[in-house]
Amino acid sequence: MTTPERTALDLACRGSVGEAVSRLDALARATHFKAQDVQQLAQRHPHVRGLRRVDRVLDLVDAGAESPRESRLRMMLIDEGYRRPRTQIPVLGPDGCPRYYLDMGWEDVNVAVEYDGEHHRKDDKAYRKDIIRLEYIASVGWIVVRVVKGDQRDEIVRRVDRALAGRRGL
Repeated sequence: MTTPERTALDLACRGSVGEAVSRLDALARATHFKAQDVQQLAQRHPHVRGLRRVDRVLDLVDAGAESPRESRLRMMLIDEGYRRPRTQIPVLGPDGCPRYYLDMGWEDVNVAVEYDGEHHRKDDKAYRKDIIRLEYIASVGWIVVRVVKGDQRDEIVRRVDRALAGRRGL
């Protein structure tokens, strides 16, 4: 048994950067560890293999990612040169309270990127809720790029580019 900080350090040092970030996103969501605490721990263990990349990996961690696929999608967008998207963006209802949350995107241009897992397609009730949700989100000015398993990187990039081309910025 280890502390969340020690687990975070070990994860940050192993596997590809994308795998490490994906795992650390989940750990951050579950434990709310602080990157500064992990960095301090790393300083006390200067001979740990992979230590040089810890700061870079920790900088990419985002506890707002709700699944490994969301983490990988966010990392892909960053790798492609997009500004780092914000995660869990609230979409306000008419009462001014958050009604829905978007996986990730850029609020200044109202473009979001959402990863839809299998349950979005296989569960009729979830599918119906998604239709209503997406109609509302569009009605308040958001463009949503929906990504599913099997979508190719170059196609995702083209779709995000197309959505952003319709907006100023980025």
